[in-house]
Amino acid sequence: MVSLLRTVRDDLGYLGVRALLGGARVLPLSVLRAVGRTIGSVALAFPGRDLARARDHLAKAFPERDQAWRDDVLKGCGRHLGTLLGEVAWLWSAPPSAILARSEFVGLENLTGGLTANRGAALVTGHCGNWEWLNLALGAAGVGLTVAARELQDSRFDEVARRLRGRFGGESALRGKGAGAKLVQALHRGRVIGLLIDQDIAAPGVFAEFFGRPAWTPIGAALLPLRTKCPVVTGFAARQAGGTMRLAFDPPIEPTPGEDLQAEAARLAALLTGRIERQVRAYPMQWVWMHKRWRHQPGKGETVWTAPAARQGDVR
Repeated sequence: MVSLLRTVRDDLGYLGVRALLGGARVLPLSVLRAVGRTIGSVALAFPGRDLARARDHLAKAFPERDQAWRDDVLKGCGRHLGTLLGEVAWLWSAPPSAILARSEFVGLENLTGGLTANRGAALVTGHCGNWEWLNLALGAAGVGLTVAARELQDSRFDEVARRLRGRFGGESALRGKGAGAKLVQALHRGRVIGLLIDQDIAAPGVFAEFFGRPAWTPIGAALLPLRTKCPVVTGFAARQAGGTMRLAFDPPIEPTPGEDLQAEAARLAALLTGRIERQVRAYPMQWVWMHKRWRHQPGKGETVWTAPAARQGDVR
């Protein structure tokens, strides 16, 4: 019975997504965003484990703020996630010129300045703002991007995600056997590889400090640049009050491997995590507070790596 209900739920969800994507072709972005905001606001009216977890995470991340402030952030987060849904529907069929007209690039040369025919760059980001917009805007601007992604359980949703990310020549490297080799090959072809490292996933990693607490962080985004000697750039999307998407890129980090590669990678992963925290603090409503970011905690004697405050950079 549970399996049947799950199948019905997935089928209805897929039909709803297809209907949304089809309808988005004739609706302006402003309308899709408004519909999404309404959906996000309504969803917050139904209490559940995700909502309770988000409240708990906000209290842990911002203990110095009062409850009213945290409640406002949570409401804004719901509206943000709904807005993101409407934006993704628009991105499905929007021409590149329309995407670029609504994108504000800041420091793009930090990402593209060092690209050559056989040397790419690693773009490290998190689930901040609209990360799918970041992907497609770079593709629309002519930047070849290969993104590390998780294969979705339902193959129909997985196909939708792949088609979206591949609209302007984007590629996906699905987690698992062969993913690392595909990312290295992309770097050797002068492409940018996109890596999101702000979720606790089943992957090799280290504990890095995030909002003062240990958080299991994938280490591949640090190991790959160290092994290939390619630059690392942190970049983030942030929706602005006027409706544009600000896409800002920090100056590149040129990793230099030392004698202890694992320790160097751990330090770099902590630094990158510090950059993500900086972005979340700047735009707290535009992050996924429902995610189990602190699900795993270190055992006795395990190292927790911390980003040097002087190297985290300023908010862009």
